Amino acid sequence: MSRPDRTETIQVLINDDGNRAAVRELLEDRYAVETKRSVEDADLYLVDDYSFHDYHDPLRERVAESDPVFCPVVLVRRDDDHHAVPLPNPRERDSPLLIDDIVEAPIDRTLLYRRLNTLLVRRNQSQELMHYVSKLEESNRSLEQFAYAASHDLQEPLRMVSSYLQLIEQRYEDDLDREGREFLGYAIDGADRMRDMIEGLLQYSRVDTRGSPLEPIDLDDVLDEALADLRMKVDEHDAEIEAESLPRVRGDEDQLRQVFQNLLSNAIEYSDDEPTRVRVTARRRGPKWEVSVSDNGVGIDPEDQDRIFELFQRLHSHTEHDGSGIGLALCKRIVERHDGRIWVESNDESGSTFSFTLPAVDAGEA
Repeated sequence: MSRPDRTETIQVLINDDGNRAAVRELLEDRYAVETKRSVEDADLYLVDDYSFHDYHDPLRERVAESDPVFCPVVLVRRDDDHHAVPLPNPRERDSPLLIDDIVEAPIDRTLLYRRLNTLLVRRNQSQELMHYVSKLEESNRSLEQFAYAASHDLQEPLRMVSSYLQLIEQRYEDDLDREGREFLGYAIDGADRMRDMIEGLLQYSRVDTRGSPLEPIDLDDVLDEALADLRMKVDEHDAEIEAESLPRVRGDEDQLRQVFQNLLSNAIEYSDDEPTRVRVTARRRGPKWEVSVSDNGVGIDPEDQDRIFELFQRLHSHTEHDGSGIGLALCKRIVERHDGRIWVESNDESGSTFSFTLPAVDAGEA
């Protein structure tokens, strides 16, 4: 959406001895010029090196209030032998960094307009960006609320459907012929899968809104909890799970347990005819840890390796493997909430390695 045309406001914060009237006359045919003595709401602020120190603190407050919208401050340096404000030094973190551009006197009108317009374009772009970010956040909140409401409201009628199907099975199974029992089995199975999908959608919609704060946690403990949840499945498949010592990271313990649980469950579910072997490793990558879960399963075709992280994307039918098509999408959303990424390396013959990155814990953190 384009912004309506308007005249930008420049506040001239120059004292009387700095020839404020001349500067105003220079600008007012192009901009709306304000010359109040206190810092007011404006698109750009113009000071000179003698008035800068008087307005430094209120200008700094104004810039801080505008953040993240760009709030430009331009310094005019007088044509004399003494400059009250030195040129900005990138090593300094005080007043010079408040200045976005410097114009030397005597002022070249064309150069001044060019510099002011460049800064004002940056300000307008930052305003438009924040507008789109705000609309996107609003849209995301609406989608999350819709997903939660839809999933939550579907549970009760689905629970009723499942209950009555089970009653029919218990009371009338002997009265049904083979085809009738087969149809009833399909209906019960469909209701169960629908329940799993709804629960998955609820988890997916709550990743950002219901997650715990990210704090230092031990991934060894998180993995142990995930394996405890999967103990029955591990025993049923006689799976061998091997793990290196894992690091401490900044994360949401419950959500990362879900990531491990989904990845390990998939490794077991999609194991080949050979005994299932899964290995969990970690290595440092700059400010992040890269955690990998490798298996000796059926593998994934390279053409499908991006698609599997999308909602409801399945590579196998329900008769071949259980699953709702939400697990890996949920993993991706959780990892992205941790400012990381997740990917898979595999072919369709020699197993898969799912890797994801998480923020490392600094040495000084508890």
